[in-house]
Amino acid sequence: MAEPLFLESQMHEKIWGGTKLRDEFGYAIPSSHTGEYWAISAHPNGVSRVKNGQYKGMPLDLLYKEHQELFGNPSDEVFPLLTKILDANDWLSVQVHPDDAYAMAHEGELGKTECWYVISAEPDAEIIYGHNASSKEELAKLIEAGQWDDLLTRVKVKAGDFFYVPSGTMHAIGKGIVVLETQQSSDTTYRVYDFDRPDQNGHLRDLHLKQSIDVLTIGKPQNSTPDTVIIDDLCLTALVSTSFFTVYKWQLKGEASFKKTAPYSLVSILSGEGKLDVAGKSYPLQKGEHFILPADVESWHLSGELEAIVSHV
Repeated sequence: MAEPLFLESQMHEKIWGGTKLRDEFGYAIPSSHTGEYWAISAHPNGVSRVKNGQYKGMPLDLLYKEHQELFGNPSDEVFPLLTKILDANDWLSVQVHPDDAYAMAHEGELGKTECWYVISAEPDAEIIYGHNASSKEELAKLIEAGQWDDLLTRVKVKAGDFFYVPSGTMHAIGKGIVVLETQQSSDTTYRVYDFDRPDQNGHLRDLHLKQSIDVLTIGKPQNSTPDTVIIDDLCLTALVSTSFFTVYKWQLKGEASFKKTAPYSLVSILSGEGKLDVAGKSYPLQKGEHFILPADVESWHLSGELEAIVSHV
């Protein structure tokens, strides 16, 4: 029977994490330094499990391998996307991710292009998004000299902002920001700078300067231009569309009917509550829930007042 796949997933503690995953979403967190909820993931470092229906208890990586018909019989060997919610109680490291070719050659996994939807942000919160070097030589010189104020580009952010972060982009999420991140299914990060802070054992975290200089791109990052349409009670915003993923925001006040336009879709409810109707069965929705609409769900109906981020390959 066609049905949505609701998921339960893993928390990850981070030096920069906090308690907003509990405070804002009601999740059970392991500590007051919880940084990431890998909400929809088949990555070996944190695999989601189905919590309803005929596949209840099944890990997503195994489901993808054994039931490819649920995902449109894809050519990808591994589930290609990963959805996270991040609580930056402090600055993340200044970092960069490699593209597929570099990551596969050096790390044995996919590269990491990602994007961020800002769920909440404290006043004057900011991110690092790009750098000011005009050549690889200048980039290496400024990094090696630690001239971070000259090198890094800072951007103030607020709730509702969106940033496309392709591989090769210098970036960091700043203190007081909660984001939903849609990314390739990869856990490869190269740290450029970590604010000289010790970890819980008093040690500095490793940096990856050679790899970072290898993969950093020159030139300002080009953010996407969101495009919004209103269809009856639904405000639909196309946030970005790339060869890796397409990401939308759904803002619903009332009811809306949908027909499938992609092999499968990943859905994260960021606020509000409502109801999902699929094949004559109703599923209650509330803030903090994450699910996949698999390939055999040809149409569905939503009602309520809610905001969601939706992605597909």
